Amino acid sequence: MDYFYCPPQNIRDNTFFIDAEEFSHLVHVMRKKEGDEIMIVDGCGHAFEARIDEVKKKAARGTIARSYANHNEPQVDVTIAVGVLKNPSKFDFLVEKVTELGVRQIVPLLTDRTIPTHAKVDRWQKLALAAMKQSGRSYLPRVQELTSLDDLIRRDDPFDFKIIAHERAESSALFPGTLAKKAQSILLLIGPEGGFSGEEVEKCLASGFLLVYLGDRRLRTETAAIVATTLTLLCNS
Repeated sequence: MDYFYCPPQNIRDNTFFIDAEEFSHLVHVMRKKEGDEIMIVDGCGHAFEARIDEVKKKAARGTIARSYANHNEPQVDVTIAVGVLKNPSKFDFLVEKVTELGVRQIVPLLTDRTIPTHAKVDRWQKLALAAMKQSGRSYLPRVQELTSLDDLIRRDDPFDFKIIAHERAESSALFPGTLAKKAQSILLLIGPEGGFSGEEVEKCLASGFLLVYLGDRRLRTETAAIVATTLTLLCNS
């Protein structure tokens, strides 16, 4: 069944209603009609098998038949912080793919070697929503505001592990998947074009970050983000 987003406030007991942009996608794009069965997700980890009972001009209403908790979600909670890229389409691609893989939060990062000084948060949040539905997830990743690396380091978030992928890491360093087997939450740090500066790496290590190894080849930012996310999440699924 096709997946559609229905925020928690639009779900009451065993009924739901879909309006606004998602209604347009439901009726005008996907051509759903009364009697059709669909999956709806609330973006908070819940999914529902449902049937459309009524389609009006601006909203659709239906009945929930069955619910699922933590539907198609990984066991480990991963936040990925990535240096924003000069080419916007590459960061778009990154957001889509790490959402499909299962991250919970995406932090656009401002670093010493970051070229852009702004972030298209609204656009990336919409891309994350589309990727959540396409991949059959039930949790909508939150795309945070543009954050400096120093501010990220100063945060007191209770991650089990904070890891940084960097070419300095030797083959003897841990793979992200090894750490994921021991954790419930992980912060994963990926640098921009040109990587992190030496000073930034030292700051991270002094703040408790661990270097992780992604292989001998130098990877582009978007590739490193996808590889690191895959090793962290899929090795723990």
